[in-house]
Amino acid sequence: MTDRRYRAVLAAVIGCLVGVLAGCTSTPTPPNNVAPNTVAPNTVASNTAVPNTAVPNTIALHGAPSPADPIPAASPSNATEPTTIEPPVAPVRVLQLNLCNSGIAACYTGRSTAQAATVIHAQNPDLITLNEICQDDLPALQQALAEVIPDAGIVSAFEGARDRRTGDVYRCRNGQPYGIGVISRWPSLLGSAANSGIYPSQDTDDPEERAWLCLGVAASPAITVCTTHLAYTKVEVAAAQCDYLFGTVIAEMREPEPVVPVLLGADLNLGTGDSASVMSCLPAASARVDDGGVQLVVATPEFVVSGAQRIDLRGTTDHPGLLVTLSPAAQR
Repeated sequence: MTDRRYRAVLAAVIGCLVGVLAGCTSTPTPPNNVAPNTVAPNTVASNTAVPNTAVPNTIALHGAPSPADPIPAASPSNATEPTTIEPPVAPVRVLQLNLCNSGIAACYTGRSTAQAATVIHAQNPDLITLNEICQDDLPALQQALAEVIPDAGIVSAFEGARDRRTGDVYRCRNGQPYGIGVISRWPSLLGSAANSGIYPSQDTDDPEERAWLCLGVAASPAITVCTTHLAYTKVEVAAAQCDYLFGTVIAEMREPEPVVPVLLGADLNLGTGDSASVMSCLPAASARVDDGGVQLVVATPEFVVSGAQRIDLRGTTDHPGLLVTLSPAAQR
């Protein structure tokens, strides 16, 4: 009897061991697969603004009479992964115009704004950079672009030169502030404002103190467009202003987000794009094209020049228009 009980217990123990070993060799049931919660790249529709946290566009406004507040960085509490900013996926067409519309200079005709509107209607640019304009020229040119791109969130910005004699804004003959401007088919970045300033280096014999202007716009993805009109009286002053623009303003703008492209349309008054004065102030690998004279369109290395043409403004100003197509460097 005792022997039978011993055998029964032994059989039960062996049965348990076999069950345990069988469980160890079975295949576990796989868990439910869930895609990781990734943050998509900051791709923006051409008519949709993005939050200003996407592009922390901080600029040192040395010498600026009224610096704008920097765009704050993204709040850590809202961020799960760093936002990736990629080069634009489509070409960008930039129209640079110097309209000589102060009413003071010998090149003034009073007809350049109307001719510029005609060119905008014909060429349908994405961005327009403007030199030697009166502030009230800007709404008419903004309206011209709205007429050819009716569904776009078109924006503009203006920065006046400063009058050394008065410390106030420099003025056109009609009393309007005189200076530079930009127009964009895309809206500005949500919550942001244009950044601008007066150069620390100026020609003390010229009452007009020169300015620069930059605006972040919600292209696809965000880019920054800038313009300036450098001193024409002394090459060394214009060169110092150019150095400051690229070496300080744009360099500090790109420091927090070095892949955010910057485009500049301007009258640099330094000769053609191959002149020593221009070459010495432009960053290496910049894309650039000139009008055969002093106007240039320059872009950071995310872009290459894929097309350019001079546009006859029919004697309404002493400069041609310069229309440049910039394409992402990866699409060369």
